Amino acid sequence: MKGRVIVLDRIDGRPAAALMVDGRLEDFVLDPPRGSPPVPGTIFRGVCDRPMKGQGGMILRLPDCRGFLRGGNGLRTGASVLVQVTRVGEAGKAVPVSGRILFRSRYAIITPGAPGLNIARSIRDAAERDRLRALVRGAMSDAPERFGAIMRSAAEGVDGDVLVRDIARTRDLAIAVLANGAGEPECLVEGPTAHKIAWRDWATPAPDDVRQGVGSFADAGVLEAVDALRSARVPLCGGAHAMIEPTAALVAVDVNTGAGTSPSAGVKANLALARDLPRQLRLRGLGGQITLDLAPMPKKDRRGFEDALRRALRVDGTDTVLAGWTPLGHFELQRKRDRFPLKELWFE
Repeated sequence: MKGRVIVLDRIDGRPAAALMVDGRLEDFVLDPPRGSPPVPGTIFRGVCDRPMKGQGGMILRLPDCRGFLRGGNGLRTGASVLVQVTRVGEAGKAVPVSGRILFRSRYAIITPGAPGLNIARSIRDAAERDRLRALVRGAMSDAPERFGAIMRSAAEGVDGDVLVRDIARTRDLAIAVLANGAGEPECLVEGPTAHKIAWRDWATPAPDDVRQGVGSFADAGVLEAVDALRSARVPLCGGAHAMIEPTAALVAVDVNTGAGTSPSAGVKANLALARDLPRQLRLRGLGGQITLDLAPMPKKDRRGFEDALRRALRVDGTDTVLAGWTPLGHFELQRKRDRFPLKELWFE
């Protein structure tokens, strides 16, 4: 199966979406089962319950759960506040939320409280940037002054009327939500489903094909590719492999060269892991603290490994901080928990 193909199906009645590129699974999202913590992007009206002294935050009452708002200075107990879920909540802990709310559509992001009109840096053609800037300026003319907007890369070359309607819908939703800031805890905007994420975030570059319906996953080889993620073992190059094993505290990644024992074998294996690690973490829904136990390689090659990992993470897009090398020679990074672990969604 050649090209970029989006596949939409359902698993146990829940929406699921897969992105296949030249027959390889590049991304996969599945709606969590009923009763799971709210997904990132959900917007709530919460009520301040109690401050968390020493942590600079506030515990909020939300519908059916509690949230933790960092930096809740100035808020008083009992006050209503609009918040958005930023990360996947852990079992038994308050859901991480933010007072900075973003409204994402396929072509734009509306940013209340952050005025200004911006165009995605990936759009480099000057004439196209001027066209988009004029379109968004016109579409946002009726928005409150404190509203801003960002034109996403998917907007490049899209018909102006389509863009204006998309911006207007998102702008009107933002205005309606911000007008409902007072009252008891309530979910104002549900987080995106798997199918909406595929429509909204996989538009660039445009897919060569979209397949949907019951049985689409089996026909496209998605089920087989996802089933392979049950194993912690990830094949690399030249017989090398990595083991990706999540624990309660961190995600451990161990690189082994297999039969290769030369320094070059270690370098090749580590570079192969750097190029594929973001995809593996994305597909498995893993985040938090990640520790890499790399194959032996000379210190002079560490810079090349870091550069390869940065390039791969830049394409991936998930917020990731490279913490660096430990005294024992491990490499650590911190990755945003923006997805539920696949093991919790499907395998258990």
